[in-house]
Amino acid sequence: MKQISILGCGWLGLPLGASLAEKGIIVKGSTTSLDKKEVLEKAHIIPYIIHLKEDQVEGPFAEFLQNSTLLIIAVPPKLRGDNSENFVAKIRNLIPFIESSSIEKILFISSTSTYGESDSLVTEATLPIPETESGKQLVQIEQLLLQNKQFKTTILRLAGLIGKDRHPVKYLAGRNHLENPSAPVNLIHFEDCINIIQTILEKEIWDEGIFNVAAPFHPSREEYYTSKAKELGLPLPQFSSEKDTSKGKVIISEKLEKVLNYSFNLDLY
Repeated sequence: MKQISILGCGWLGLPLGASLAEKGIIVKGSTTSLDKKEVLEKAHIIPYIIHLKEDQVEGPFAEFLQNSTLLIIAVPPKLRGDNSENFVAKIRNLIPFIESSSIEKILFISSTSTYGESDSLVTEATLPIPETESGKQLVQIEQLLLQNKQFKTTILRLAGLIGKDRHPVKYLAGRNHLENPSAPVNLIHFEDCINIIQTILEKEIWDEGIFNVAAPFHPSREEYYTSKAKELGLPLPQFSSEKDTSKGKVIISEKLEKVLNYSFNLDLY
């Protein structure tokens, strides 16, 4: 694989592109900000300014795909508040460009929000019953891509994405009356995520459809976030036993571990 295109060089796409470029792969990356062009260039990513609209694609999208055989879609949907969007329409607009390009494979970054809030063990065989608008639209996009026979698609359903500068404990620290203290956590560190994507590329895993991506590490919310707050020197979050109404789902990633022969780095969590 000599060249790939990454649609969405944000918190995950940027370090992923930089890591792939270090391996000698030509990486084209999209951003919506002129200010970020220099950041991409410093990471040895060829920058393209592209805006996805519900009725069109603004920017040189055909050129962005030219000569690439893999497209990684790492654009998070914006479906909260007054600026919510039709993310399905935005991705559907890309299909004609992809079909007429050199793209042979797509890696789509999805979310475990597609499963809803079941209190059970969740595998890839679990029927998605999304409750959020984001989850509902992601399921539609997954099927839109998987059903297209002009390219192969692998879907990664990511659990809560964490990293050095991104961790939910910073939001929870010092807060009171937090709900569901006994619910399990489902997390994936961005370093594991990048390693998993690189393993898929190296091993050419394109016939498995959907992978859950969550570390096999599921302590309770109260146990984990209290411990993490102490570790980081943050005010302890206070959970309420009266609001412990949900056992919560446990995301199982055994398929990924088996097919990729991948071992999560639990020291990151």
